[in-house]
Amino acid sequence: MSRAADVRCVADVGALLGEGPVWHAREQALYWVDIKGLKIFRRDAAGEVREWATPFRIGSLAPRRAGGFIAGTERGFAEVDPAAGRYEPFDQPEADRPGNRFNDGKLDRDGRFWAGTMDDSEQAATGALYRLDPDRSSHRVDDHYRVTNGPAFSRSGRLMYHNDSARQRTYVFDLDERGSPSNRREFARFGEGQGYPDGMTVDAEDCLWIAFWDGWCVRRFSPDGECVATIDLPVQKPTSCAFGGPSLDEFYVTSATIGLDPSARARQPFAGGLLMLDTGCVGLADVAFQG
Repeated sequence: MSRAADVRCVADVGALLGEGPVWHAREQALYWVDIKGLKIFRRDAAGEVREWATPFRIGSLAPRRAGGFIAGTERGFAEVDPAAGRYEPFDQPEADRPGNRFNDGKLDRDGRFWAGTMDDSEQAATGALYRLDPDRSSHRVDDHYRVTNGPAFSRSGRLMYHNDSARQRTYVFDLDERGSPSNRREFARFGEGQGYPDGMTVDAEDCLWIAFWDGWCVRRFSPDGECVATIDLPVQKPTSCAFGGPSLDEFYVTSATIGLDPSARARQPFAGGLLMLDTGCVGLADVAFQG
């Protein structure tokens, strides 16, 4: 079912590659990044937007219990605190894959950080998925992706979804209480004209929301893989999505301008901005990274 929604651009930042929206409950603010524009953004409950330049590319970030953020970057995992000007890489699990960088990442229901890597040229299937535990140990848990995106976690925390965007596939894993994934299988496959599954999140009804790069939309899927809703967007390249707000009923979508020529930009004045829309759904609260 495709439907229109009241879509507002609530931060017209013109990001090259806006990504990684995450709701910071303690601050009641939404953070996101511009990977290729080397920026971090913050939008608070009053609608005020701040931005910080970053010294290297950051693919995703997630709040830490101790303050600041944990992040996946082009230099590996890092501690990041933009307000304090602190950007400190501490683990590069892919020193043997110099053409790779970290892309998307998310927290699971137990506060572990998961992030995927990708070939920066988007050609080779050298990307992998990593789990970063609270003791700062990193673990490669899946391999041979072209463009990793996600992951996202079911309400129970016992299912993990992960995308290979370039192959237009979404996978689902079983996840045990220790964070060990198993039984990877195909959750959904997409074809010509449907766009590329990018960032995603799970709502309180256990449905999966996916933003579709070159798809002009976000789609909602039931736990058995049925597409139950499509919401059209005024941007060609939505990149990721997250629930936020005091009641987690505000739905945010990041977007990109990269690759758009001037005529395409003129037709998409919201491209690169942070969009907010009403889905009629509520999100799930995250647990901060425990390390």
